[in-house]
Amino acid sequence: MNSFICTCLAVLTFVLTGCVSSTQIEVEAKQQFEQMRAQMPVSGSLTDKAYVRCISRAIIAQLEEPYASYDWDIEVFEDEDVNAFAMPGGKIGVFSGIFKVAENQDQLASVIGHEIAHVTRDHSLKRANRTMITQNAALIGSEIVDTTYGVETTDIILFGAQLGLLMPYSRGNESEADVVGLEYMAAAGFDPRASVTLWANMAKANPAGPPEWLSTHPSGDTRIGDLAGELRGALPLYNEAQSAGRIPNCRR
Repeated sequence: MNSFICTCLAVLTFVLTGCVSSTQIEVEAKQQFEQMRAQMPVSGSLTDKAYVRCISRAIIAQLEEPYASYDWDIEVFEDEDVNAFAMPGGKIGVFSGIFKVAENQDQLASVIGHEIAHVTRDHSLKRANRTMITQNAALIGSEIVDTTYGVETTDIILFGAQLGLLMPYSRGNESEADVVGLEYMAAAGFDPRASVTLWANMAKANPAGPPEWLSTHPSGDTRIGDLAGELRGALPLYNEAQSAGRIPNCRR
């Protein structure tokens, strides 16, 4: 038994050194983005496209390098889902359903700033590596228990690992993206106070979401409270942007 456990621990040590590279993530993101373009209806509204690109470019102009110099690919998809995303390598997708809750440029800037922050903070790369490590470690752990006690534990251990490690890690990413995205939108001249209103609208649109501990996103109340607490730092950035003439005028 000791020999078997030592062998498994050696394999575990090897697994934990594995990682996904940023280049791999960007290549995969590009493929997924183009696949979405091919399989999903792209919005035919030039007004909506210009509106989303106006907001996105105002925020991109305030990013740190190398992100400010990316050739960002921005698309609007005709889909009723209330959703938006940004991908490594500079891809932004907005679903037309988001306009149901993002009622003005400041609220949509809150969404886009949040999604761009996922890219600048390498959340996809970190999540991919953490997922790979967690799942591989859980599988090895289940093999040890199965061999020692003769019990099938793989599903149980993977579910426990997901609840205990992956979901809280993702909620942490979401909270970080909220804060960083708030700074981005404010520096671009969008009113950060609109973020609180936006997420209140989001909560109304999805009142029956899962409990926070079973979700990869913070609850609506948690998110709104955290954003309200961050306004003290974001409002000076907004005021500075306004004084510097960064006053976006993106209209739909």
